[in-house]
Amino acid sequence: MNEKLKAFERLLTIMDELRVKCPWDMKQTIESIRHLTIEETYELSDAILEKDPANMKPSMDKIKKELGDLLLHIVFYSRIASESDHFNIADVCNSLCEKLIHRHPHIYGDVKVKDEHEVKSNWEKLKLQEKNSSGKVENTSALGGVPNSLPAMIKAHRIQEKARGVGFDWEKPEQVWDKVQEELAELKHELSSDPRQSSVVSRQPAVEEEFGDLLFALINYARFINVNPEDALEKTNRKFIKRFQYLEKESAKDGKSLSEMSLAEMDVYWNQAKKL
Repeated sequence: MNEKLKAFERLLTIMDELRVKCPWDMKQTIESIRHLTIEETYELSDAILEKDPANMKPSMDKIKKELGDLLLHIVFYSRIASESDHFNIADVCNSLCEKLIHRHPHIYGDVKVKDEHEVKSNWEKLKLQEKNSSGKVENTSALGGVPNSLPAMIKAHRIQEKARGVGFDWEKPEQVWDKVQEELAELKHELSSDPRQSSVVSRQPAVEEEFGDLLFALINYARFINVNPEDALEKTNRKFIKRFQYLEKESAKDGKSLSEMSLAEMDVYWNQAKKL
């Protein structure tokens, strides 16, 4: 523990020195480093998903580096805020500790839970209670903590999790799958509507709505089969990129151009990539 405290103290000391000596660090504000924090978060996400070729597991060295970059931003924000006496890093840590203790009554209280689902449900209920007691009307919704700027897929997943936390959810995976089939049928119906009855332009909003409903239902189903839809899609993205780049590279070696190849010719290289 002493070693960890020394390391954290060293980081805080360096941050203090940079803030008063480095021309770039001195000029930064909470607003100016916001976009950099977003970038660092995505770089951490990349490091977690990227596999080390040696063992096909995430590289702990890369994750450690990206965690350090993200920690720097937390310390940076806290240092800037301390200069105007709003809060400091101790306030940040203590506030987090109090929240963790309050939202884990099964550890720090006498609440009993059966499994991780009850833990998550209690978490959302306690969070909503905190919002209600704050006196801010805009924070009283169970969905109020979902950031508006989240990517749509992650946002849908978080909305569904929060709704589940207050008891609004399906009971069985089969029910959700039936909903997926229902939404798929409605999308097919819109796509197969008699074109003489309406123009493509006028039908497009309905098609878009049904497509969105289908995606929402699929994301819901993903929760019930313990699949994170964002991670699953990103892994598929990476798989597609890898196979497509193999197709580009190997066809070029054979003196072929993708723009001049048939789909059947491309499939030969694609299937080779799949085998690899």
